[in-house]
Amino acid sequence: MGLSVTISAADARDAEQILKLQYLCYQSEAELYGDWSIEPLTQSLDAVRAELAEGYGLVARLGDEVIASVRARTDEDGTVHIAKLIVHPRMRRHGIGGRLLDAIERHFAGADTAPKRFQLFTGHRSEGNLRLYRAKGYAQVGVREVGPQLTLVTLEKAA
Repeated sequence: MGLSVTISAADARDAEQILKLQYLCYQSEAELYGDWSIEPLTQSLDAVRAELAEGYGLVARLGDEVIASVRARTDEDGTVHIAKLIVHPRMRRHGIGGRLLDAIERHFAGADTAPKRFQLFTGHRSEGNLRLYRAKGYAQVGVREVGPQLTLVTLEKAA
């Protein structure tokens, strides 16, 4: 009998596995943009723990292994900022990223104070990410050049 992927809330105990997975997942992004100094590759374990404590995170597990994760927080304007949606390279293209995105949106939509919008960003060359986000109803609302190789595309949708 095979293992099923389960999604649950992340907590400080998951931070180390999330950080290791994040480092693995962002290698392809760093290569795509020729920049290994991107924040997900330089983030500390304490910073991951702080993001989980200040916001909300989810992990997807296959057995005991964390194979995907996402983090989000709400700002004072009612925008849910979704960040660092990652899926282990061997588990990509199986719908796990979409399931995590749906789950994080459901979590915030069910909160006491309903959000106004969901917002996220990705690099302009990250076609797989852009395709997923557009398929989930996100539309481009802005771009910001952060270096000679990288332009961040901001996408959002109404809550």
